[in-house]
Amino acid sequence: MDYLEYYKLREHPFSNVVDSRFYYSSSQHSNAIVKLKHAIDARRGLSVVIGDIGAGKTTLARRLLEELEESAYEAALLVIIHSSVSSDWLLRKFAIQLGIRDLRESKVDVLGQLYARLYEIYEQGKTAVVLMDEVQMLKSREIMEEFRGLLNMELPEGKMINLIFFGLSDLEDVLSLDEPLKQRVSMRVRLTAFSEEDTRQYILHRLGVAGAEEELFSSDAISSVYRFSKGLPRLINTICDNALLEGFLFKAGKIDGRIIDAVAIDLGLTAEG
Repeated sequence: MDYLEYYKLREHPFSNVVDSRFYYSSSQHSNAIVKLKHAIDARRGLSVVIGDIGAGKTTLARRLLEELEESAYEAALLVIIHSSVSSDWLLRKFAIQLGIRDLRESKVDVLGQLYARLYEIYEQGKTAVVLMDEVQMLKSREIMEEFRGLLNMELPEGKMINLIFFGLSDLEDVLSLDEPLKQRVSMRVRLTAFSEEDTRQYILHRLGVAGAEEELFSSDAISSVYRFSKGLPRLINTICDNALLEGFLFKAGKIDGRIIDAVAIDLGLTAEG
């Protein structure tokens, strides 16, 4: 027996793997989606989402991508996994993500192919969108200039391509490498930590999706989760997953504040306030 069987859950409710079924639409996440879709539909060009580690930027990016219907948008998500990316590699990646095959060798030719593809997307009545996660890793003036060049491709209705950057607060410094690009940011969204009430609703939502038939966390447990996680979704998941395991090992019927305190000590977390 494991904690899933013990607590009568169908699946793990607090995995940090992004899964749209567990998406919790807090008011700030809902507002962010509305603002970003407005910027996209108005062909504003560049929008930026900034948040601390574990604040839910990647989850928001995946959710936004899912809401951009294929019939109206040509959309792709690109995750930057290392900082040693060249502008040529990035340009070619953009082209592939937007559906271009048989890429030519020279950068000038690829730009030509990209322009032709963006115009084709426009002629199809669609809007081109590329979402980029972890953009703060691209600490290159050359790459920022490349983005600016892409945003210079325009139609009477607006930009031919919309770029949505997701990143940590360092992203502002990266944008500052090319001041004209920074001035082109049409929408800024900042994700903050959950409130205690959002933390409670988030926990209950994820447990419900996983099949919980009763409340498994007491009120004082949820308050403790909030204090130790500081309202960051990734930490909430980590604490709650460990708490369910701890509760199973001690055959606790419900997770209480003492279990959360014990888990926090094991994880090396300190409470706020």
